[in-house]
Amino acid sequence: MEIKKIVAPVDFNSVTGKLVDYAVYVAERLEAEINFCHVIEPISMGDMMLGSPSLQEFEQKKKAHSEERMANIVSDNKSKCPKIFGKILNGDVVDEIVGYAKEEGADLIIIGTHGAKGLEKILLGRVAERVMQNAHCPCLVMNPFK
Repeated sequence: MEIKKIVAPVDFNSVTGKLVDYAVYVAERLEAEINFCHVIEPISMGDMMLGSPSLQEFEQKKKAHSEERMANIVSDNKSKCPKIFGKILNGDVVDEIVGYAKEEGADLIIIGTHGAKGLEKILLGRVAERVMQNAHCPCLVMNPFK
């Protein structure tokens, strides 16, 4: 199977740079297009808070900050991988990643683990694991904490 299009979700945590570097490296070697994505989950603080100006302002700032960070990832890596793109998505993290990969016709998803262990792993669930279970294409899971 030829890999020509890669989707790599990023969460902008402290090790995002390692995942980005690795995904760009793989895309470079395969001469593939790489599409980074970041998912903003809706904030649900009860019906009383819906439509609150401060909540709307917070969500707008969060989106603007995410768009800026994504633009930096794309511009910082354009010389290494000219077919690099970034997109900000809204909704359930797993559904959006899987849906975006399918919509883009991805041949591979490169996703990082969050490094959770023990009870945290059980309580939070594993986005990478759920993406692998639902993705239409192969997934490469990278541990950026090592």
